[in-house]
Amino acid sequence: MATLSMKPGLRCRVPDWENSNEQISEAAQQRRHISHEIRQEGRALRNETVNKTGWDEYDSSRRLSDRINDIARWKKSLEACAQEVDAEIDALTVAKEETERALAATVLPLEVSAECLTLREGRRGNELVSDPVEAQLKKEVDVIDGAQRVLQQRIDQAFEQLCLLQEAHHQLILDLQHKMEALDVDMSCLSLTVTSPEISLKPNPTRVPPGSTTPQQWEQFSHYNVTRAKEEMQASLQLRENISITRAQVQNELEAQRIATEFTLRKRMHHLEQALQELQWQLKTTQNEITDLEGDIRGLERDMQAKMAPLKLVHTRLENRTKRPGVDLCRDEVQYGLVEEARQLDSTILALKQKLAQAQDSLQSLQHHEAQMLEDLSRKQEALALEQRSMQTRHRLTPTAQSDASSMPVVPLANSRGRLQLA
Repeated sequence: MATLSMKPGLRCRVPDWENSNEQISEAAQQRRHISHEIRQEGRALRNETVNKTGWDEYDSSRRLSDRINDIARWKKSLEACAQEVDAEIDALTVAKEETERALAATVLPLEVSAECLTLREGRRGNELVSDPVEAQLKKEVDVIDGAQRVLQQRIDQAFEQLCLLQEAHHQLILDLQHKMEALDVDMSCLSLTVTSPEISLKPNPTRVPPGSTTPQQWEQFSHYNVTRAKEEMQASLQLRENISITRAQVQNELEAQRIATEFTLRKRMHHLEQALQELQWQLKTTQNEITDLEGDIRGLERDMQAKMAPLKLVHTRLENRTKRPGVDLCRDEVQYGLVEEARQLDSTILALKQKLAQAQDSLQSLQHHEAQMLEDLSRKQEALALEQRSMQTRHRLTPTAQSDASSMPVVPLANSRGRLQLA
């Protein structure tokens, strides 16, 4: 009988083999199912990420566009505000320069008033009086001093306000420059696409840079700059109105005081001329009286001299009749007549001497008063000449003289600085 050869080892049964085949089929089917689900999920994820990435990119671009619009809006607002501030700076500078010219224009009236006061100090004697002209001139000096103080105060206020405006303008320009730089950066970012050659991966791009601000802080900063600039412009506008009112008031006060002073000076000159004419008439009348009195004195002296011969005659007759002899030496009517004649001549001569003495005293008094009137006349003429010189000096304040002076370059009397020197 023949022997069969068999492979050594465990042998599976048919049911085990069938079960193994079924397990392999089930495992393959399960893994295919899992793979199918993964593929489906992968496709859905791909579609979702593509949509998400596209939407995020679109949303970022939209936000960039909105941000660019916000920056452009603030840039436009800052530019308009900066232009307004620039115009206000120019207007305030013009107002300040006009005030400086007005202040410089007060130097001449002050010099004229001081010169008039100095001239009037040259009066002598009774002509050196504290009259209304002196009071008006001193008042004019006080008015000019007050005007200079007020104008200088306005100039200082304008200078301080110009500094504030320039500082606000500087902040606006700085903010505007930052806005322009930010606008360039955001527009450059908006122009980038996934195909742009400039894009690349960056280390830690999501970091928060130092000094970052919130949108509220960003907007509040620009809003504060614009609001502050508008407030300074409003203050500058009010200051310009005050400066204009002050200049008008100062001009009116100076003009009114000038008119009052010159009116008082003309009135004083008129009174002086009247007094001078009256004194000249009195002097002429006194001199005529002196001439007449001198003639009368010479007449009295001649009359006195003429009475000496009759007196000698009567004295001689009386003396000769004393030589009559005896009974013929009688007191007859001739004797009585000669005695009466002698007494009458003595009385006449005495009266003439007294009248001559009175006339000489009166002549001396008239001559003394004439000398006083001549001295007073000289003083009045000098005083009138000084008043006339004062009036001529004040002619420098007439509009023609002022227009000639205003054509000359004016040197500012207060500190002036150029714009944008605060940086």
